[in-house]
Amino acid sequence: MQESATSLALTLISTADPDLLEIIGLSLRVSLSAVGLSLCAGLVLGATLAIARFPGRQAVNILVNASMSMPPVVVGLLVYLALSRSGPLGWLGLLYTPSAMIIAQTLLITPLIAALSRQVIEDLYLEYADQFTSLQLTTVEKIKALLWDARYSLSTVALAGLGRALSEVGAVIIVGGNIEHLTRVMTTAIALETSKGNLALALALGAILLTLALLINALLSSINVSAKRYAYA
Repeated sequence: MQESATSLALTLISTADPDLLEIIGLSLRVSLSAVGLSLCAGLVLGATLAIARFPGRQAVNILVNASMSMPPVVVGLLVYLALSRSGPLGWLGLLYTPSAMIIAQTLLITPLIAALSRQVIEDLYLEYADQFTSLQLTTVEKIKALLWDARYSLSTVALAGLGRALSEVGAVIIVGGNIEHLTRVMTTAIALETSKGNLALALALGAILLTLALLINALLSSINVSAKRYAYA
C-alpha cells in the first residue's frame, strides 16, 4: 500500500494536479507575504536595537529574544482572540482567511528576523562606528548604510524566516481553519490527509516541502559563499 501511495504521489506531482498546485500556491503566497512584512518590521527593529541607545533597550532585546521561542499555537490563539467576533479586530472579518494566516506568521517570524539582523548589524557597526562618528551621520543614515552593506548576510536571515514560515502549522491551522480551497496550506494539508489515510497527497506535499527546504538551504550556502567572496574582493 505504501508503494502504491508513493506511486500515486509521484503521479500527482508529474501531472501537476490542480489541488496540489492550489495548496502549494497558497502556501507560497502566505509565507512570502508574511516574510515580506516581517522584513519591513524586523530589519528596522533589529538595526535600531543594534546601534541606538535608549532607556529600556535591554528589556526590548530580552522581549525579542524571548518571542523567538514563543509556541506557535500560543501566537495562533492570541491572533484568534483578536480576530474573533468578540475580539477587538473582529469587525474586520479576517478570521479563517489567508490574511489571518499572514498576520499569525508575521508575528512569529518578525522576532526571528529582528534578533538575527540585530546580531549581524551590531557586529558590522563595531567596524564602522568611528567612521560614522567622523562623518556625523544620523541614526537613520547609519541604519541605511548598514542594511545595504550587510545585504548578503541579511539575505540569509530572510531565507531563514521563509523556512520558518513554510514549516509552520500550529498557528495557521488555528486562525485559518484548514478550509479546503481557501486556507489549506502544505503543512496543514499534510496533517489532515495523513489522518484521513490519503497518503498519496500527503507524500506529494511532503516531497514538495522537503524540496523547498533543500532549495532554501542551497541558497543559504550560495549566499554565504558569495558574501565571503565579496568581503575579500
